[in-house]
Amino acid sequence: MKDLLTNIIDAHGGIARWNSFQKVEATIVSGGELWGMKGLVQDSNPRRMTVSLHEEFASVTPFGAADQRTSFTPDRIAIEKLDGTVVAERRDPRALFDGHEMLTPWGPLHRAYFNGYALWTYLTTPFHLVMKGVEVSERDPWREGNETWRVVRARFPKSIATHSDIQDFFFGEDFLLRRHDYNVDVSGGFDAAQNVFNYIEADGIKLPSKRLAYTRAPDHRVALDPLMVSIDISDVHFS
Repeated sequence: MKDLLTNIIDAHGGIARWNSFQKVEATIVSGGELWGMKGLVQDSNPRRMTVSLHEEFASVTPFGAADQRTSFTPDRIAIEKLDGTVVAERRDPRALFDGHEMLTPWGPLHRAYFNGYALWTYLTTPFHLVMKGVEVSERDPWREGNETWRVVRARFPKSIATHSDIQDFFFGEDFLLRRHDYNVDVSGGFDAAQNVFNYIEADGIKLPSKRLAYTRAPDHRVALDPLMVSIDISDVHFS
């Protein structure tokens, strides 16, 4: 398992390079049908995402208005003015989703929290697999077309806010991420599978620039209709 993780981390840029940075900034454009299911309007305007690499913090600008941003940590979600004035906030934000199902409507704080933990998870993959408290194991290989993918199962500690405690990451023969499976606990716990592709390199770190999230069928195959969430990532900079 140690050798597999080392190969995966090295393929994405290496732990030494990763540890030399503190944050990543990226432009994101989101789409998909989840937003409509939640009673939200999702436009195709680009937004700027900032994520801390070694602690769980994320912020997206603009959010709700041109002069607003979000501020996410596992124990707090806030919508702020650019000068730091708080517009709305919630401590213990996970409790906002108690009793939620797939079609339960979301408000701005729900959306801000989901955006924060999801993009933190995506932009720190696979390096968060070696963070303190994350337990990993190798599962049976997965056959996809002519390829055989190695599967790493991660069990996240309660201190990390993410989709679900247990998530599976699929890596190709080049050790780059191909797919990411999880349950969306904040939306009734439905099974999700996310295909990732169109790799780019930014400051020596490799990451997929395209993410397409779908529901997952009982046979663990990706159910390609509907497209729940799409994320395009560009203009990435680590510092």
